[in-house]
Amino acid sequence: MEKKWYTYILTSMKNWTLYVWVTSNIEKRIYEHKNGIFDGFTKKYNVHLLVWYQEFPTIDEAIEYEKIIKKRRREKKINLIEWMNKDWKDLAEDW
Repeated sequence: MEKKWYTYILTSMKNWTLYVWVTSNIEKRIYEHKNGIFDGFTKKYNVHLLVWYQEFPTIDEAIEYEKIIKKRRREKKINLIEWMNKDWKDLAEDW
């Protein structure tokens, strides 16, 4: 089975702080964010709601898209989130 990669966006609440990152195990990584396993930005600012993600076949593609998202203005990031998740629901709520 081939490894899958994910680019994802977290927030603390609708239209608030946005955090963009990459992982190969999205369920584990979101669990770590939600439970403050690692010190850092997401723990400090309680950024743990998964509001957008996309799967990629390679790490290079996931990182490339992460870089594209990070360079975008906030408005474009919000549009991307709302295209997939207009109500800003926590997509990992039931994981």
